[in-house]
Amino acid sequence: MRVFASYAAAGSLLVMAACSPQVPDSAAGVGIDGDPFAPPPEVGTTIIGEPLVPPARVSSEPYRVAPAPRSPGSVAAAGTFSSAEAAGSDEDIAREAAAALAASQTNSGTAPLQASPSNPAPQLAGNPGISDENDFQAVSSRQSIESDAERLQRQKAQYQQVQPVAVPQRTEGTGPNIVRYALSTSNPKGVRLYSRSGINLKSRNQKNCAEFASPDAAQVAFLEQGGPQRDRKALDPDGDGFACGWDPAPYRLAVQN
Repeated sequence: MRVFASYAAAGSLLVMAACSPQVPDSAAGVGIDGDPFAPPPEVGTTIIGEPLVPPARVSSEPYRVAPAPRSPGSVAAAGTFSSAEAAGSDEDIAREAAAALAASQTNSGTAPLQASPSNPAPQLAGNPGISDENDFQAVSSRQSIESDAERLQRQKAQYQQVQPVAVPQRTEGTGPNIVRYALSTSNPKGVRLYSRSGINLKSRNQKNCAEFASPDAAQVAFLEQGGPQRDRKALDPDGDGFACGWDPAPYRLAVQN
């Protein structure tokens, strides 16, 4: 009975070993043959095997020169060019360059000027858009000291001297004079001299002052309507006698200077 049990246990172990998955070799596919834990080969030992990165292929065909550009009207031959044909292409390019240079020199009829510090500056002739007043030779060819003296005499004869006249007086019927008003006052801007009463003075002031083109125009209208004692349109809500931010300081400063 014990012998049968031993055979049964051994059979079970064989069945489990056959059914268990195989563990792959960790060194497979990385260029390591045999035991991955084996010591490295000694110096001078030849390692046989495929390299990890295959070397690039080198073409065995002979090197051929690329065809050079042809001149207009010529027909390029199909296929590759030999060394003789490449040399012929270089000669064609040299001939075409020489022909183009010769054509450029014959366009204006004058050989091109080589850039050099020793070469004189080119002269422009017959260009009416450029003045020659700074050219002494050009000016001296058409003017002289005598001609300059005659020209100055003609200019002096055309002078007209205007005599000063009195400044016209301002008529009284043209409205309030804000300059006279500024000089007749001495209080700084913002100092209250007149009482103001009413509702929404600030909003009314902003609305009514926006109707005037300038503070001077607002001050004239303010004086015409009874200012500075009365202010029906709230042009002077702070009561300093100056409407819509008008400032008399510039007029006072002009008289002092």
